[in-house]
Amino acid sequence: MAGVASSSNGGAPPPPPRRRRVLLFPLPFQGHINPMLHLGDALHARGLAVTVLHTRLNAPDPALRRPEFRFVPVPDGVPRDVAASGDVIAIIGAMNAAMEAEGAAALRAVLLAVLADEAQPPAACIVFDANLLAVPAAAAVVGLRTLVLRTASAACFRCLAAYPMLHQRGYLPPQESKLYMPVEELPPLRVKDLFYSSLSNHDKMRGLLARGIEAVKSSSGLVINTFDALEAAELERISAELNVPMLLAPGPLHKLSKNSRSSTIIAWLDKMPSRSVLYVSFGSLASMDAGEFLEVAWGLANSGHRFLWVVRPDSVRGSSDGPAGLPDGFEAAVDDGRGKVIRWAPQQEVLAHRAVGGFWTHCGWNSTLESIGEGVPMICRPQFADQMMNTRYVVKVWGVGLELEGELERGRIERAVRKLMEGREGEEMRERAVELKEKVADCLKIGGSSQIAIDKLVNYIHSA
Repeated sequence: MAGVASSSNGGAPPPPPRRRRVLLFPLPFQGHINPMLHLGDALHARGLAVTVLHTRLNAPDPALRRPEFRFVPVPDGVPRDVAASGDVIAIIGAMNAAMEAEGAAALRAVLLAVLADEAQPPAACIVFDANLLAVPAAAAVVGLRTLVLRTASAACFRCLAAYPMLHQRGYLPPQESKLYMPVEELPPLRVKDLFYSSLSNHDKMRGLLARGIEAVKSSSGLVINTFDALEAAELERISAELNVPMLLAPGPLHKLSKNSRSSTIIAWLDKMPSRSVLYVSFGSLASMDAGEFLEVAWGLANSGHRFLWVVRPDSVRGSSDGPAGLPDGFEAAVDDGRGKVIRWAPQQEVLAHRAVGGFWTHCGWNSTLESIGEGVPMICRPQFADQMMNTRYVVKVWGVGLELEGELERGRIERAVRKLMEGREGEEMRERAVELKEKVADCLKIGGSSQIAIDKLVNYIHSA
């Protein structure tokens, strides 16, 4: 009879499920590491133990590691000259070649050691970045289920899955005369928005992308750092076009994580009027030449608006001077406290601050999601990878930003800043951004789409 306990245990309630462990293996670039750790935070908050595999290249800073996670190094075999080249495709290629050597023996040895650790709960599965091509075979040998985390948008994943078609139909490689031609199969993208780099070996890139898609198809499921209300159509198309057993969209993952880092810059923002500050940051990899740097500096100074500008030590190509390289007269031009230049900022906290009214960004997916999550409209200046297609969606689909195209010139920068921060068009973008922020809040509520996705993932992990 329903609701009557079995007499085999004396009427006592059934014991709770034994604790399980999930393994995480991110690609060693900050834009991939952070969302993987945020996913780990969400899973740990639901009772799962977490072990993070990481490469020597860009290994997580011990001072910033989560003490509740276990971190295990994996040999990556990337030569120093390749690592120093900055060529992401070459780095990933070298890493995969080394990890797949001798039937992925080194990776299998790490997995076996991790699985044999009796001090940890039994491992249920490994969530890995699809670019780590040695994982599926090694996991299969040791009997470990696999899930893939895509740290870019659903639109980006669908575009990468269409890469063979884009070549077959002549969209790629891009031709100068066709850059603004629509890609009819992937609206609203144009040829110039597609993932492409003239610096990389494109046979290798096509091979990497194809194998990454196969890794998704052969895994138990795909997790994408997005949310239903933002990319419903793209998620539906992925589900229809690819035979993925389980497709989950639990994003924005940073909103499911309680980890944060504070900074004295918050005290500076506290003194500023609401929505008066333009936050300027171009991510962890993007850079510019010295001439462009000067134009950005004077464009911000001449705009008349308050700004907070993050200048990494390596922001200017060929220089490690960081903020010390600011042009003569710049500080005097903003000496009323209107502008501040710093080397690092806690971006999520900055974007969430009431004083921030706009974000000039490279439009990497993490930055885009963080801005959307706080209702902050954007000036987009994409450089590479998925940044162009992210920009296209920000401008044309969601209507929460404008693109700064062409040469970086102070007058053009000044006009863009004023358009976003004081113009009617900027205010309309801000209103749409606030509407998206509300949708983010809805998806994160109990019963919201992202919470449901995480619950499904946890149930899957416990089902092993």
